[in-house]
Amino acid sequence: MQEQLELLKELQELDKTLREARQKRAELESEQATLEADVDRIRGMVESLDASLGELRDQRGDLNQALSVEQENIKKAEGRLPAIKTQKEYVAVLKEIDTAKKLTKDLQDRVQATSEEVAALEKDRAEKAAECAAADEQVEARRREISGALKEFDQTLKAGDGRRDQLLSGLPAPLRKRYQMLLDRRQGVAVVEARNGTCLGCNMQLPPQLFNSLFTVSEVQSCPHCNRLLYLGAVE
Repeated sequence: MQEQLELLKELQELDKTLREARQKRAELESEQATLEADVDRIRGMVESLDASLGELRDQRGDLNQALSVEQENIKKAEGRLPAIKTQKEYVAVLKEIDTAKKLTKDLQDRVQATSEEVAALEKDRAEKAAECAAADEQVEARRREISGALKEFDQTLKAGDGRRDQLLSGLPAPLRKRYQMLLDRRQGVAVVEARNGTCLGCNMQLPPQLFNSLFTVSEVQSCPHCNRLLYLGAVE
């Protein structure tokens, strides 16, 4: 029976270690996901700015093309003026030129405004791209650290799980089932020390007869309050 208690104590310590390792591993994976999300967010902003810049540049190109057409129309209309023979036709062409010049001025203003908007977006895009590059570099360094740590945890967990199977195989099936049930129900603590008549799992006083029976180790005892498996600690 003492051998079973020793197996249970070692199993409990191992499960505590494995539980902490899995928790830390999960925290690292969560950190990695957060870092990736931050970089993706900045990268998404750069891509959005690229799309906006593309649209604005296309708009500016269309405006410049329309501007060229109107400027050419003005040139052609002004070129017709010397050959005009009637006052009515002359006035009509002047009106055509005036309309074209107003449209040209409007197009020039729109081209200028679009160019300023493009310049502002280009500046914003350059800043975001630099931020993305810096974040990506920083994340890559941390990513390598996390990757190395995850590999170490995986090795620890693989070895620990192997040792756990060995320990469990040394226990009778009913005790294995009992241990696992307590482990699941008691936040990973199934085996605790009993010291000076007290269960250190729930800090409740044990019946004197039960506590005294721990000295003989005739069977694995449980705390009547929390049901955890008990082993005798140092007597003070």
